[in-house]
Amino acid sequence: MTMQKKAAHQIASVLTEALPYIQRFKNKVIVVKFGGNAMIDEALKNSFARDIVLMKSVGLMPIVVHGGGPQIGNLLTKLGKTSDFIDGMRVTDSETMDVVEMVLGGLVNKEIVNLINQNGGKAVGLTGKDGNFIRAKKIQIKKATVDNEEAFELIDLGHVGEVTAIDTAVLDMLSQSDFIPVIAPIGVCEDGQSYNINADLVAGKIAEELNAEKLILLTNTAGILDKQGELLTGLSLADIDTLIADGTISSGMIPKTRCATDALKGGVTSVHIIDGRVEHAVLLELFTDQGVGTLLLNH
Repeated sequence: MTMQKKAAHQIASVLTEALPYIQRFKNKVIVVKFGGNAMIDEALKNSFARDIVLMKSVGLMPIVVHGGGPQIGNLLTKLGKTSDFIDGMRVTDSETMDVVEMVLGGLVNKEIVNLINQNGGKAVGLTGKDGNFIRAKKIQIKKATVDNEEAFELIDLGHVGEVTAIDTAVLDMLSQSDFIPVIAPIGVCEDGQSYNINADLVAGKIAEELNAEKLILLTNTAGILDKQGELLTGLSLADIDTLIADGTISSGMIPKTRCATDALKGGVTSVHIIDGRVEHAVLLELFTDQGVGTLLLNH
């Protein structure tokens, strides 16, 4: 067999492997949280955009939620403003919130929209303030006091919020048409105050409210790893509890995993924590038998 024929057979094999997945997920909502290295590396950004366009082209209904922490930090540094973090969350005063809205709702959001459109899609950029579709409230975290570990003090993070409600009307309208929603995780409270919200949490809540088939979280790791560094997949809620209890899942992976389990409990069929450093990671996870990350299931 010539090299040309071998290549043709490989292409045919890939397409036939993808076909049953395409058929299964047609007309299903797939919420994708876009972040990490995939948002910075030019090749990864373009491969992600092509993945999203292809998903839409074969009948899936992708919704993109993006972060932008490094980009926010870079602009704050240029403006001479330092950032304080508590439990991984940026303390956000009014000036910082202005920068957050400028970066997330403007620069980053429009870049992603433009990338998808350049690759043949029809993306529409949104923040939660558009139609007030992400309602939020201020987060206040409790910290044990220095003098008395049983007493707590409330720490004010400023304009950092959590989702209280999602109005799905706008997303339903867009995703059921030719458009691909691209969402910046900015919410608004009843008095019109804006809040910066963790993008994983926004993606999870949107997936719950839309009864999504899948929630896909892009990360800078291969997925959830065991203590020997091997990839774990096909995990249940009980498995996750065990892995957290024995320290296998720790530090920064815990919030992402909690987001995944909350989504599963809220009705999302499956959650994928995948390696965003791999080109076309989303397609590989969706349309191949092996995938490129950790699959979590509600069973």
